[in-house]
Amino acid sequence: MPARQTIRPASAPATDEKITLNLGCVDLGQIDLLTQEGFYANRSDFIRTAIRNQLAQHGDALRQAVSRKTLVLGIQHYAASDLQAVVDSGQTLNIRVLGLASLATDVTPALALAAIDSLTVLGALHAPPEVKAALLPRMR
Repeated sequence: MPARQTIRPASAPATDEKITLNLGCVDLGQIDLLTQEGFYANRSDFIRTAIRNQLAQHGDALRQAVSRKTLVLGIQHYAASDLQAVVDSGQTLNIRVLGLASLATDVTPALALAAIDSLTVLGALHAPPEVKAALLPRMR
């Protein structure tokens, strides 16, 4: 497969995604107290630490699931030239990523549809809006 793969450490900020969550007032107050007491730099630091602890606790299950589902772990980037090479070879891709799947800005909807048979992304997909819209029926 002609795609370039990059693995970044969990602390790498270049690919952070924002999420929103609702917390009860008591939980939020306890987080604020721990922050005031110097255990964490801020609320986000506490939440990131809590999430990483939970992911570490379930590390074996995650590794088994990644292997079983044949997911690429990390960042998978496709440029138009990568996808064109797939089309030229007469094949199509079944992209399965846990992390970030990225389609370059030079990828057109027509090229994406010709090269990508299915797309499963657990994490984030960065692609031009018109490419995302074209691939929506192929996303699993």
